[in-house]
Amino acid sequence: MSATFDRRAVLVRPGGNNGLFEVFRRRHLLALIVKKEVGIRYRGSALGWLWSYVKPLVQFVVFFVALGVFLQLNKSISFYPIYMLSGITIVTFFNEAMSNGTRSLVDNAALIKKIYLPREMFPIASMLVAAVNTIPQIVVIVAIAVFFGWAPTLAQIAAILVALILVALLSAGLGMLFGAINVTFRDAQSFVEIIVMCAIWASPVMYKWEMVAHVLPDWAFVIYRLNPITAAVELFHYGLWAPLSPTEDNALPELWLYAGFGIVTSLVVLAVGQVVFRRLEGRFAQDL
Repeated sequence: MSATFDRRAVLVRPGGNNGLFEVFRRRHLLALIVKKEVGIRYRGSALGWLWSYVKPLVQFVVFFVALGVFLQLNKSISFYPIYMLSGITIVTFFNEAMSNGTRSLVDNAALIKKIYLPREMFPIASMLVAAVNTIPQIVVIVAIAVFFGWAPTLAQIAAILVALILVALLSAGLGMLFGAINVTFRDAQSFVEIIVMCAIWASPVMYKWEMVAHVLPDWAFVIYRLNPITAAVELFHYGLWAPLSPTEDNALPELWLYAGFGIVTSLVVLAVGQVVFRRLEGRFAQDL
């Protein structure tokens, strides 16, 4: 009996884990953390989840009246409120996921110092919470777009999914990277706030990409297109806004090519974030 036990025994280094693979191996624990964070958002609220639908709907009305009607931007960009709201939605997903991922380890310091669990779980959970919060916004945009005659192709629906995957990978990688650095150097949080502030202007959310193409030299415009968030925003425009304006040449040049570059860049950032995270993980309990 004891001999059989000894042959089957597997020694595991305490605290050792397989990084992101370990996180998804413990999916039940990850789901509990996500559920807790989502529940906290609407704790004590009478309307609860309804606020997730009310806010983007009010945002659409404001854009439609203030920008589309008063500033007459509907004349330069058809269905401008949907154009802007779709861009803001994907950028907000990125900003929320990266910002919360950067703070996730510090915010859960008490839990990290008490028990062992894969620490990557916290920035990953932050990304998933941001994804959950983004779903109602997409539902509202789709409902409004359907009202105006939205009839997407399979390629346009695929573009929406690719944009979400791209941003999820990128924000998870950056969340792990800056989250690990933020444990020791809280300046990382301030640096991320600058990125968040610039993200909405570094991509064609408020304006069309043609305005950038007319100003920048060709090489600089290529760099602009290589920004993964630019690709994600234009994929969202292609999926949610372009079906309403089929007569216009709306797509960013070589959109799918640069979307592929964006996916590759996001995977590289995810790998770098994991490596840096593992290097600094040993100091978390001490620095927290």
